[in-house]
Amino acid sequence: MKAELTDVDRAHTAYTKRSLAFYDWWVLGISNHRIWKCETEKILDLYREKLTANHLEVGVGTGYFLDHSLPGGYPRITLLDINRNCLERSAVCIAAYKPEVHQDNVLKPLQLKGKRFDSMAINYLLHCLPGALEAKAGKVFDHLVPFLQNDGVLFGSTILGMDIQRPLPARLLMHHYNRRGIFSNTRDSLGGIMETLSERFKTFNVEVCGYVVLFWGEGLRKGYRHAESAD
Repeated sequence: MKAELTDVDRAHTAYTKRSLAFYDWWVLGISNHRIWKCETEKILDLYREKLTANHLEVGVGTGYFLDHSLPGGYPRITLLDINRNCLERSAVCIAAYKPEVHQDNVLKPLQLKGKRFDSMAINYLLHCLPGALEAKAGKVFDHLVPFLQNDGVLFGSTILGMDIQRPLPARLLMHHYNRRGIFSNTRDSLGGIMETLSERFKTFNVEVCGYVVLFWGEGLRKGYRHAESAD
């Protein structure tokens, strides 16, 4: 008897090798521009501002954003995703940087070796995870911050399901994705991401771009800082 898919499985199994071949065209080329009203270049600007040479990418997609924003030289780049297809495609995309690859579920405690990262990105991942935004983002952040430098930055973007009025095409596509389990963002609010960031970071920012929220948090608060350099 075939096991029933979990909510997490339904979200990530949609990203097959075939679907990833069209991902950049559909999501980054059409959906961002015409449906979500937030140009891909706007997200790239966030990467170019916050990405460091010691970086962890969580929910890697196709590797597009790293490929278009990585600094020169020999950065340390680590890819983390539950989906093997995404990891393989992204690793090929940025093969010149020899990325480390970890297949894992960010909703569970992680085991990452090596020095802590100076930057982490969570791009277009949170709206795929089950649960209200403050709960799932809090869990994800708490699994990541042990591997972030005390003065490091965590940044990313997510598509909101609340607080913003949408035209019919956006409402229909979001309903379709939520019904299929690709999205799980009907309870995702702007306040949810602000609360999660403010609890963990000294400085944070959120910016609404169409139906997307771009965010970053920098400098861990005392309760989350690592002992060797605690205040």
